[in-house]
Amino acid sequence: MIDFTQLLPEHEVKTIGKHDLYLEIFDGETAPLSVNSVKRPPLLFVHGAYTGSWMWSKYIPHFVEQGWTCYVMNLRSHYKSRVMDMTKITFDDYLEDIREVLAECDEPPVLIGFSMGGILSQKIAEAIALAGLIVIDSSLSREVLELMPYPESDRITPDIIIPPPAREEHSSIDETAEDIAFQRKYLQMESMKAFLTFSAAFGSSGGVSIDGELITCPSLVIKAVDSNDEEQRGQLTAQQLGAEYAGLWNTTHTGLLVGQRYMEVVEIILKWLYK
Repeated sequence: MIDFTQLLPEHEVKTIGKHDLYLEIFDGETAPLSVNSVKRPPLLFVHGAYTGSWMWSKYIPHFVEQGWTCYVMNLRSHYKSRVMDMTKITFDDYLEDIREVLAECDEPPVLIGFSMGGILSQKIAEAIALAGLIVIDSSLSREVLELMPYPESDRITPDIIIPPPAREEHSSIDETAEDIAFQRKYLQMESMKAFLTFSAAFGSSGGVSIDGELITCPSLVIKAVDSNDEEQRGQLTAQQLGAEYAGLWNTTHTGLLVGQRYMEVVEIILKWLYK
């Protein structure tokens, strides 16, 4: 099995704040001078539930090669951040973690959030000036869920913590068995309190409300699509944020980051960044 974290370029590592958040910084200024002729804001990547900065390891080399400095964070008690009691961690705690990492950036970054990191990033963008906002298969806002709710049959009975998702060893439509084995190596438990705040599937009373009018930076919504309902949810999210939209049919949630078609997403993001 290839561990894609071992293929990342040399980079700076910090532990910051009272919760020892593990932050990886990849310097885009090491790219060729021809690439670095234009000043670029940094990119701050926020992972989803159960995961960590390792989930972005296929992406990072492509952005660094194009001259983008990448801040790749880990929420408290994720990956190499200090281990804490997951039964006490809340959605607001994760927002605090992102604000703490934002303070490490020399200038407002483009905030890139995946899944749970997507709804966290939307909430951050309501109150903090950003160079841009990109959400990849984001958890849905209350407003979108009201328009396109998930079926009641999709609901999951909550517990005090959520164990890592079971990933079968066989491949999916856009992930090889090797891609899945890489994820299984690092997947971890997640905070139920956080899920109860934003996830309709885990019994949230309505999800996190997002005021799109407060988000004034350029935005991009990318969605894994396997049905017309999912396409509509992605388009509604883009409408709420006043964002551009890209839906990728026949892809999976995690496949967008670590699957065989991940470069399609990278190319969509790079094209959008260069506009």
